[in-house]
Amino acid sequence: MTERKNGEIEIVLVEDNPNDAELITRALRIHNLGNKIVLLKDGAKALEFLCSQGNPGRRSDRLAPKVVLLDIKLPKLDGIEVLRIMKSNEQTRDIPVVILTSSNEDRDIKEAYSLGVNSFVTKPIKFEEFARVVAKLGIYWLMVNVPPVR
Repeated sequence: MTERKNGEIEIVLVEDNPNDAELITRALRIHNLGNKIVLLKDGAKALEFLCSQGNPGRRSDRLAPKVVLLDIKLPKLDGIEVLRIMKSNEQTRDIPVVILTSSNEDRDIKEAYSLGVNSFVTKPIKFEEFARVVAKLGIYWLMVNVPPVR
């Protein structure tokens, strides 16, 4: 999420499941969280957007998101690899990343935290609970958390 000069907030959502993406987006908007949500459907597109890979310098004219909501199971490049690259890149290492995934594998959790993820959340199965979890995430990362000074 990024606070821009016009007051918009940018949330980068990296999610390939259209149903989950719609639910997350709807839950955030219902609670007035995120005037601007960027949806990216695979890991390669996420890195292109966040790191401007292949086009150095392009990222500098955009503000960094306040938070990236990142699924693990993604096409092209999985979420763990996206996290690894983000946390090793000077431009993106301070951007908070929340893994929001259906995986609850111990190895995924351990690896994500060892790479510097800020939070790991398993997607609830029930629709209402999923929407409630997303709303709480949005409230915390947009209204409670103090982002790094850039």
